[in-house]
Amino acid sequence: MFSTPFSAAYWSQASRELRDLRKLMFAALMIAMCVVLAQIPSVPLFGGARVTWGFLARSVCAWVCGPVLGLLFACAEDLLSFFLTGGGGYPFFPGYTLTTMLGVLTYALFFYRAPLTLRRIFCAKLLTNLQNVVLGALWMAILNSSGRFSLETWYASASLSAVKNLIMLPVQTALLALLFSALLPPLRRAGLVARQTGRLRL
Repeated sequence: MFSTPFSAAYWSQASRELRDLRKLMFAALMIAMCVVLAQIPSVPLFGGARVTWGFLARSVCAWVCGPVLGLLFACAEDLLSFFLTGGGGYPFFPGYTLTTMLGVLTYALFFYRAPLTLRRIFCAKLLTNLQNVVLGALWMAILNSSGRFSLETWYASASLSAVKNLIMLPVQTALLALLFSALLPPLRRAGLVARQTGRLRL
């Protein structure tokens, strides 16, 4: 367990996950789960917000595999998902791969070998949603402006996205808390998460 990710020991442990065959297999399984979850219809809320499911597998992979292996997982998952599904008719844009990698890194910094609390889950989801708003609007502004950044386009897209992400935040937090609470005992018995990790209090 680490109280903070800002230590050499933390990153040394995270780097060792690249040599752990079980963690590599787990990351591959989570890539497959992301592809499967992408086929499940999203759930509409209100205000145009819709809950999709890929963030569940990404956050679990970050929790188990850490930030180093998690970054490789995120890159591979985004690229494979795009080419397997055809990108939904949209052209490939590397900015979205960067967003996925940054999101998984954020989850890992909050969850990997750290005590699981509802506060940590909320803060991790808040930060990843903020990343989605800022970067998603930036990529839209670039794509809709023939490769040039437009502040007006960014602001319009970010404002709409911020409302949707704010609506989704409590629902996503609750889903993550329930999922982690259910997975903690079997993952701990399997030795995939630190045995010192306590019981998640909802």
